[in-house]
Amino acid sequence: MVKTYLTRGLLVGLAAGAFAFGFAKLVGEPQIGRAERFEHSVARQLGETPPPELVSRTVQSTAGLATGVLVAGVGLGGLYALVFAATYRRFTAAGPRPTAALLAACGFVAVFLVPFLKYPANPPSAGDPDTIGQRTAVYFLLVLFSVLSVILAASVRSLLVPRLGAWNGTVLAALSYVGLVIVAYLVMPGTDPVPAAFPATALWRFRLASVGVQAVLWATLGIGFGALTERREATP
Repeated sequence: MVKTYLTRGLLVGLAAGAFAFGFAKLVGEPQIGRAERFEHSVARQLGETPPPELVSRTVQSTAGLATGVLVAGVGLGGLYALVFAATYRRFTAAGPRPTAALLAACGFVAVFLVPFLKYPANPPSAGDPDTIGQRTAVYFLLVLFSVLSVILAASVRSLLVPRLGAWNGTVLAALSYVGLVIVAYLVMPGTDPVPAAFPATALWRFRLASVGVQAVLWATLGIGFGALTERREATP
C-alpha cells in the first residue's frame, strides 16, 4: 500500500509542480525582472559593471524555472505520500479527502508559511549576497524546527484527546505548536534589511507570488491526492 501511495504522490506532485510553474511564470517572473532592472540601475549609478550572467534570463525563466519547480513538486509529492501513509486512519477517522486536505494544510503552514513569516523571500538585489549562506542555513533550521514542532503537537493531541475530548485536545495541541514557534521567532536571528531604494511594490508582489506558488503546490497535492485515493478505495 505504501508503494501505491508513493507512486500516486509522485504523479500528483508532478501535476502540482506544473501548476506551480504556471503560476510562478505568470506572477513571479515579472517581479524578478523588475528586481534585476533595479540591480542594474544601481550598478550603473555606482559606475560598476553588472556581473555576467552564467545562465541567460531566458533559460532561467523557462527551462530552469520549470526544472526546479517540477523536481520540487515530485520530491514533495513523494514525501507527502509517505506521511499520508504513516498517518492515515491513525490520528483521525476521517476519509481520504479530509485527511489529505488537512495534511496539505499542515504542510503548507509548517514547511512554508511559518519559516516564510520569519524569513520572507527576497527577489534578486534585495538582500546582501554575502549572507546568502547564513540566511539559507537559518531558514532550513526553522523549517526543521517547525516540522518537529508539528510532530510534537500531534503527539500532545494524542495524549490529550482521550482525557479532554477531541476539540480541547486539538486546541491545546495547536497552542503548543504556536508557543514553540513564538520561542523560535524570538531566539533565531533576524533578516537583512531590504535596501531603502528598492521598489516596495515589486518586493510585496514578489513575496505574494512566493506565497501563491506554495499555495498552488500544496493545494494541488491535497486535493489531487485525496481525490485519487478516495476513487481508488471506492473501486471494488
